[in-house]
Amino acid sequence: MKLKGIDFAIILGYLITTVFIGLYLRKKAARNKSSYLLGGRQLPWYMLSLSNASGMLDISGTMWLVTLLFVYGLKSIWIPWLWPVFNQIFLMVYLSAWLRRSGATTGAEWMNTRFGEGKGAVAARNIIVVFAVISCLGFMAYGFIGLGKFVEIFVPWEIISPYLPIHIRPEYVPHLYGIFFIAFAVFYSLLGGMSGLVWADVVQFTIITASSLMIALLAMRALSLHPLHVPDGWYSPFFGKRLDLDWRGILPEVNRKIASDGFSFFSLFFGMMLLKGILVSAAGPAPNYDMQKILATRNPREASLMSGFVSLILNPVQYFLVAGLAILGLIYYPHLHLVVAGHPDLENILPSVINEIIPAGLAGLLLAGLLAAFNSTFAGTLNAGQAYLINDVVLKYVRPKARGWELRIWSYTTGLVLILVSVILGFLFRNINSILQWLVSGLWGGYT
Repeated sequence: MKLKGIDFAIILGYLITTVFIGLYLRKKAARNKSSYLLGGRQLPWYMLSLSNASGMLDISGTMWLVTLLFVYGLKSIWIPWLWPVFNQIFLMVYLSAWLRRSGATTGAEWMNTRFGEGKGAVAARNIIVVFAVISCLGFMAYGFIGLGKFVEIFVPWEIISPYLPIHIRPEYVPHLYGIFFIAFAVFYSLLGGMSGLVWADVVQFTIITASSLMIALLAMRALSLHPLHVPDGWYSPFFGKRLDLDWRGILPEVNRKIASDGFSFFSLFFGMMLLKGILVSAAGPAPNYDMQKILATRNPREASLMSGFVSLILNPVQYFLVAGLAILGLIYYPHLHLVVAGHPDLENILPSVINEIIPAGLAGLLLAGLLAAFNSTFAGTLNAGQAYLINDVVLKYVRPKARGWELRIWSYTTGLVLILVSVILGFLFRNINSILQWLVSGLWGGYT
């Protein structure tokens, strides 16, 4: 653990800020269902866009993107289409305005606008609720595993285990760390609702933008002093039937990573991913925090502006950070500590670079930004899951007349249940990629 006092002070300052935001906005969020779940539909579109971008820039996803760029080079720009990233275009052009014009509170309620009130519409609404809750649980589990793997680099288990009366198997240490830090995201999310999320996300995006630019400059300087040792084809975004990246003689363990990812037949993988992405994007927005930010805008025009602005502010900031960390990882690879449970884990490149290469002060700023990114994604996903459970289950089938204090109790209860189940799910997955493949290939494929 090489963090200095200034790094811990920056991180502590951020955490205190989030606690203050949750406490300050607690009364505003408690006014009614709309205030808690959608910020009363009074938040400016540019703040919602910043918040949405913050939610898409999470620790697990950033660790994954750094690993992809490290392993696959410029060909890695296509792999995030698994999400798919071009969904924002469809949203900007017509889906966001259509969704917001409905006045719905959730994507499930929007099914009534889209299909009416018949038996088929009811079935569509119910299956959206099921998908939304399962996907929220999956993404929350994905998030806290990534956070745990991230923190483990800076606070190795062997340092603190002598002071704790419990024994944890090495593969479950990240889960324990993740559970600890969940508490901070839960605090302002449960108390502040959508308004708390948005204001915390604005703080997060400011921090991560500053640190991303500094990391990019650091990588540019290192690249001017050291050559990159990468295989043929690493610099090209183009590909043939097969991937044809051979790391033998450079870093043989990277070839094992490529084989385990299953991306060797890249053209086949890309074709299926592209077709699935178009179907998913054209069919309608996924029922997650992205949809809730659209529904929280003031009007249909601002809903389209919000969706279109997301990619313009997210991609430059994200790839300054991702490319900078991947380049530093390649240059200083012999100095990185990537071995976990006896095997090299390339998903730990990001935290290891911060721990071994990034100077004090900047490390604390970047860690605060990445912890904030985790909070943003986790809290936004939690808020979306709560919206579906409260609006489409509790208020529709369980307690239709719930108001005031009773609605607040249901809000807190559904949030705590989602957190508990996501933690249990997290223990069933051993790494980020396994849960990611389950989400984007199995669950989302079935939804399409």
